[in-house]
Amino acid sequence: MCAERIQRFLMAIVLTIALVLFTLGQVQIATIIQTFVILMVTVWALTDFCPSLWFFGKVFGQCSKKD
Repeated sequence: MCAERIQRFLMAIVLTIALVLFTLGQVQIATIIQTFVILMVTVWALTDFCPSLWFFGKVFGQCSKKD
């Protein structure tokens, strides 16, 4: 598996955990997790740099380009 796919799966898992915590009444922890994800996506959008993609790219390698 490559960095971009791992990052997408990780984001989905983290958002799912936040959703489960909201439903269990752990609103403060869920809000912190969701705010962290929002900030990371905002940094990625503004700077075109995603720390998790950088890290996963170093560990797992980049996805091959589709033509």
